[in-house]
Amino acid sequence: MNTTKSELEALLAPYGQTQLLRFWDTLDDAGREKLAGQIKNIDFSLLKLLEKENHAVEKGELAPLGCMTLAEIAKQRDVCEEKGIEMIRQGKAAAVLLAGGQGTRLGSDGPKGTYNIGLTRDVFIFQRLIENLMDVTTKAGAWIPLLIMTSDKNHEETVRFLTEKKFFGYNPDYVIFFMQSMAPSVDYNGKILLEAPDSISLSPNGNGGWFASIQRAELLPKLKEMGVEYFNVFAVDNVLQRICDPCFLGATELGGYDGAAKVVRKNAPDERIGVLCLEDGMPSIVEYYEMTEEMTTLRDKDGELAYAFGVILNYLFRVDHLEEISSSKLPTHIVEKKIPYVDNDGTLIKPDSPNGYKFETLILDMVHLMNSCLSYEIVREHEFAPIKNKTGIDSVESARELLKGEGYTL
Repeated sequence: MNTTKSELEALLAPYGQTQLLRFWDTLDDAGREKLAGQIKNIDFSLLKLLEKENHAVEKGELAPLGCMTLAEIAKQRDVCEEKGIEMIRQGKAAAVLLAGGQGTRLGSDGPKGTYNIGLTRDVFIFQRLIENLMDVTTKAGAWIPLLIMTSDKNHEETVRFLTEKKFFGYNPDYVIFFMQSMAPSVDYNGKILLEAPDSISLSPNGNGGWFASIQRAELLPKLKEMGVEYFNVFAVDNVLQRICDPCFLGATELGGYDGAAKVVRKNAPDERIGVLCLEDGMPSIVEYYEMTEEMTTLRDKDGELAYAFGVILNYLFRVDHLEEISSSKLPTHIVEKKIPYVDNDGTLIKPDSPNGYKFETLILDMVHLMNSCLSYEIVREHEFAPIKNKTGIDSVESARELLKGEGYTL
């Protein structure tokens, strides 16, 4: 039975959100059905978070966390790598690619992974990541399940692109797509925005929702049946990162850790990078803008920076521990963004500056739910080439130079 306007008004009125129905009378049946479905799926509890004067998530007592340094890894590499290869052959590792975003900051309207960074030939971001993973599957002689998290914004285009490219040589039987949840966007007055007369402005709810999305897609029983015990979760934008790195896997397993994070040594005390640390005695990540000057410049007994190691969004999580903590509610972060919306005339406006808030959960808060987390140092030039901007720092330009330095032809 079709939902009526009055039923939706009754649902929206207690939250002061009836503006979502201002185009209702002009919509056809399909448009009304689409909008009604989106309204019914709104998590209105998010709006309560806007009532707090300070939108920042509060931190506990912070302290430095030790690291498995490059020198320590070198001493144990053979043992750890052998263990990791064995784990891969036993099916214990799965890769989880977080690819729910668009390439907007790169000047592209498509999924970020479809962006072409090649100069004399096609080299796509997805291609580089898959080829990195295939370095491991070739060495181990076994395929690794590759889970790709998309969003409502880019799912069909991502699936179509990778299918057309034949997954860049990866075995399609081991590729699994799943979609992350969406959250509404609001203006500075807390009013939910429309991106079209029949559509709420929805955006992916942050990278912290990946495991809940796997559970919601009912993929966990199948993966556990395949033997999966670890998820290596990584972001789409780092084209040099090593995925399901056998030494990283082996070190985590042999050390008995719940999780692990690949880290780089900071190139300056004030580098804009999140730092792995302890919070109230538990593993945590403190963002660069949350650090005091005292923390930023603090030195240990050897004269090294105490908060020295930055995360690159390449994590290992034990599946059994994820299940234990799955009922724990992650904090929701309120983030200022530029949000396209339709005005009262139905005209699409694309703002040049932030005009509202999005609601996101972050994977870094999952780290704080781990009982233990291995901090695992990598060589920055070999494994860290993030693409966040078109030019400048952490850009297409800088990633190209790093790729060339590693011998890749672009």
